Amino acid sequence: MANHKSSIKRARQTIVRTERNRAEKSRMKTLRKKTLSAIAAGDKDAATKAGSEFSSAVDKAAKRNVIHSNKAANLKSKTAKAIAAIA
Repeated sequence: MANHKSSIKRARQTIVRTERNRAEKSRMKTLRKKTLSAIAAGDKDAATKAGSEFSSAVDKAAKRNVIHSNKAANLKSKTAKAIAAIA
């Protein structure tokens, strides 16, 4: 365990940041599942709305460096393509 005052604080900060990042990733995954289920159901309106929420969450995660910006772009592109493919 850390001995110095500064390293104890750093350990505390790491725990808080890890929890925050985990929550952000979990929210993103949930929104992605919601979008994909709407796409599978063929509901274009619901898929578009869920896709918009998902894109917003992904952008925020990328902005906060929870995920890489290229990964964010790939995820958004893949879901947008799937939404567009709905008849």
